[in-house]
Amino acid sequence: MRVIDEKGKQVGVVDRSKALELAWRAKLDLVEIAPNAKPPVVKIVDLGKFRYEQEKKLQKEKKRSKASELKEIRLSPFIAEHDYKVRLEKVEEFLQDGNKVRLVVVFTGRQMESKSFGYDLLKKILEELRDKVVVDMEPKFFGRHLAMVISPIKKSKR
Repeated sequence: MRVIDEKGKQVGVVDRSKALELAWRAKLDLVEIAPNAKPPVVKIVDLGKFRYEQEKKLQKEKKRSKASELKEIRLSPFIAEHDYKVRLEKVEEFLQDGNKVRLVVVFTGRQMESKSFGYDLLKKILEELRDKVVVDMEPKFFGRHLAMVISPIKKSKR
């Protein structure tokens, strides 16, 4: 196994008993860093300190990578033009932040008799956002709600 000492210097390739002896002399632990490497890489470190540093690295990575949220925008099938534009701007804002958006058309009372207006509204939104989004879930009815989920196209794919 390839041994790295407590100062980060490479000791070389030695057998297991020799590596354990080096760790015992330094009054530290022998930790396997890369088990799949040829030969496996081990490091002489304080195990408690090593674990603490690994946890800190994971926390830092977790903080950097923001998970995308699912935002919801509710619409009426007979929405006024100005209200439509305001909601469309909000959808674009959510998409720019990297969030998925659930578009929900809510039907009330007799509006259920004209479901095609809901589909037309969602189709109109998709046409306006055509190069910016991918449809994750096609329009589907859940009771009185017609829902569709869209997400932004990743920048590398554009």
